[in-house]
Amino acid sequence: MLPIRQITIRTILVLGADRDLVMGSGLITAALSGGTMEPMPALVGLALWVGVLSILRLMAKADPLMRQVYFRSRRYRKYYPARSSPLRKNKRSY
Repeated sequence: MLPIRQITIRTILVLGADRDLVMGSGLITAALSGGTMEPMPALVGLALWVGVLSILRLMAKADPLMRQVYFRSRRYRKYYPARSSPLRKNKRSY
């Protein structure tokens, strides 16, 4: 029996957080603060990115797949009406 290596099932994290969220937050803060080409907005943008990165690291520490779970939960409806069979005609509309 072959062992399952941990690298095949581990999630990909960059800087301790989800890769897409880290890259997206870095891109947004760079676009907002780097466009002015002045040192003060660049420092504010860097501080903002470090703050967002620390929040993303806490989120990844709780659950590395939290982003996927959240977006999957957004697709669910709030209410699923009870039906006796798939062939039953529902007379009420919700």
